Amino acid sequence: MNTILSKSLVLLSAFTFALSVSAEDPIYTGSFSNKAVGGYDTVSYFQGTGKPEKGVKDFQTEWRGATWFFANAENLEKFKADPEKYAPQYGGYCAWAVSQGYLAKGDPLVYEKVGDKIYLNYNQDVSDKWEPEKDTLIPAADEKYSGLVDL
Repeated sequence: MNTILSKSLVLLSAFTFALSVSAEDPIYTGSFSNKAVGGYDTVSYFQGTGKPEKGVKDFQTEWRGATWFFANAENLEKFKADPEKYAPQYGGYCAWAVSQGYLAKGDPLVYEKVGDKIYLNYNQDVSDKWEPEKDTLIPAADEKYSGLVDL
């Protein structure tokens, strides 16, 4: 009986350790979806008013294990040609949370464009906290992101 119990505890410990070191997907899609950026067209952040447009099912692609939607064929082709340019930083996870060393959902409607990059945050309160410190928080998040996700 002790042998069976000992083996069970060893297996349970190994399983728990494996779960604790596993990283998350590199792109935030939520629990019940595979849509990156909540289905918003990430190219639209860089056009016109800079406000995101909802993508449509007719214009979609797969990248880094997630489905990306676009408002039109032109934006789809732009993304396919250079996804790193158009994808939000940290895979759409909250920029502030990543800078603190953990992952939280990013809201595609709570964002800031810094240079030629888009950063999402959890909500407006978090974004208000992130914005004045972004010059120090971005390098911190850049350093921590790869350790939080399975690239």
